[in-house]
Amino acid sequence: MRSDVVKKGATRCAHRSLFHANGFGAEELSKPLIGVCNSFNEIIPGHFHLKSITEAAKLGVAAAGGTPIEFPAIGVCDGIAMGHTGMKFSLASRELIADSIEAVTMASGFDGLILIPNCDKVVPGMLMAAARLNIPSIIVSGGPMLAGRFHGRDISVSQAFEAAGKFAAGQMTQEEMTDLESHACPGCGSCAGLFTANTMNSLSEALGMALPGNGTIPAAYNGARLILAKLAGKVLLDMISKNICPRDILTREAFENAITVDMGIGGSSNTVLHLTAIAHEAGIEIPPTLFDEISKRTPYITKLSPAGTHHMQDLDEAGGISAVMHELSKKNLIHLDAKSVDGTIGERIKDAEIERPDVIHSVENPYRATGGIAILKGNLCPDYAVVKASAVREDMLVYKGKAKCYSSEESAVESIMRGDVHDGDVVVIRYEGPKGGPGMQEMLNPTAVITGMNLRVGLITDGRFSGASQGACIGHISPEAMEGGPIALIEDGDIISIDIPNRKLELEVSDEEMNRRRANWKQPEPKIKTGYLARYARMTTSASTGAVVK
Repeated sequence: MRSDVVKKGATRCAHRSLFHANGFGAEELSKPLIGVCNSFNEIIPGHFHLKSITEAAKLGVAAAGGTPIEFPAIGVCDGIAMGHTGMKFSLASRELIADSIEAVTMASGFDGLILIPNCDKVVPGMLMAAARLNIPSIIVSGGPMLAGRFHGRDISVSQAFEAAGKFAAGQMTQEEMTDLESHACPGCGSCAGLFTANTMNSLSEALGMALPGNGTIPAAYNGARLILAKLAGKVLLDMISKNICPRDILTREAFENAITVDMGIGGSSNTVLHLTAIAHEAGIEIPPTLFDEISKRTPYITKLSPAGTHHMQDLDEAGGISAVMHELSKKNLIHLDAKSVDGTIGERIKDAEIERPDVIHSVENPYRATGGIAILKGNLCPDYAVVKASAVREDMLVYKGKAKCYSSEESAVESIMRGDVHDGDVVVIRYEGPKGGPGMQEMLNPTAVITGMNLRVGLITDGRFSGASQGACIGHISPEAMEGGPIALIEDGDIISIDIPNRKLELEVSDEEMNRRRANWKQPEPKIKTGYLARYARMTTSASTGAVVK
């Protein structure tokens, strides 16, 4: 066993003594030592209940003949961090999570890992750690929040963000906003729509690193979540006996399956960053063009919030990710022989059926013939840009507008709230990329305010968008402004052309004028010069390569 390095032989007398201090006796030390990484905290609603999930996973490990040993991981609530300096830490925390799990695991000699995340950067951070360490590992998350109810309809946190715009536009009173905010998030779990957390938990299934139901069983369905966690412990011990490791599962075919599911369900645009980063840790190159290649051949068959009115509980009731994969396999879009933690993907999904055709459409009757995410190219984004096409209105898929430029998210939101932005504009938010932000802030505040104010505008940024964002919102523009990318050279009044069906993002300015502007451009001073974010800015790569730290 890998754990023999900390428990076998005369030279490990002191090591055993330290284990005894924690109550681990000789019998327990004779079994596989399983690290159970729990990202519980009292900040993130999606993590508030993870102690019970962790205890169930530990019971599953012990019942299957292992010794569970719990340790923590940090987590940032993107919703609470949104709109202030805290959001700069969100993406950057992904690297801290992966690094800290690596440190504890290597120092402790674990034989396997159960990884218990739920929200945003924690899921990809843990998957990155699993791929890097390459010891038997399984993901078991806390599950999505139930939708809230307000005035007879299902809502989630995205409506709470949009309320600010409605209030500013005089479409909602203070009392109505207060009423809505008390109903939007009814309990624990990752926010109820198909935002980044729920997308990544669903894609953990598609990758084969989690059991069926991981992405969709609601957190409030406590019994089902605890059973899933116990089963994960049993499955992990079986993986250890067979020496099935993450890189056996995280193959090129697995990533193609995950991207296909992502396109089919219209997941968060953040998945382009996260899947690229996880693949990097697994030693696999995933170019941005692969997302677009798969998008063009994958029908969009679910329409969940923010693009539609259904939420994760509806997707679970409809058959979950297994039903989605089974339906997509009818067009030979799924690698059925890809491995998973409990067999092959084909074995897993062969009996899955769509239980609610109003939620999961057939491949013959999709919402759209192509996938939910589009990769754009053009003179504004020579490397790439990304848009959640499934959340863009039909009349905004092709759009031209005049640029209104801002060098931070905060200044853009203030300007929008003052009424400076009008129909026909394109809001440009720059110096918010991985290096310039630093940390590549999500732009849910400006997109939600724009939606709430019912403005017909585009928004482009070298930052990124929350999975809850909707509209003609194009992010990840690379090269970013801090590296002198074309987005740094836009001036107020320039015409920006967006053509999502043809995958184009263009600035209608001559090459001669762009060269003149480039010659006069000077890199601004870093926004943050000390601490972790300053180090992150120095070491991170472009969004086009996953914003990974090297």
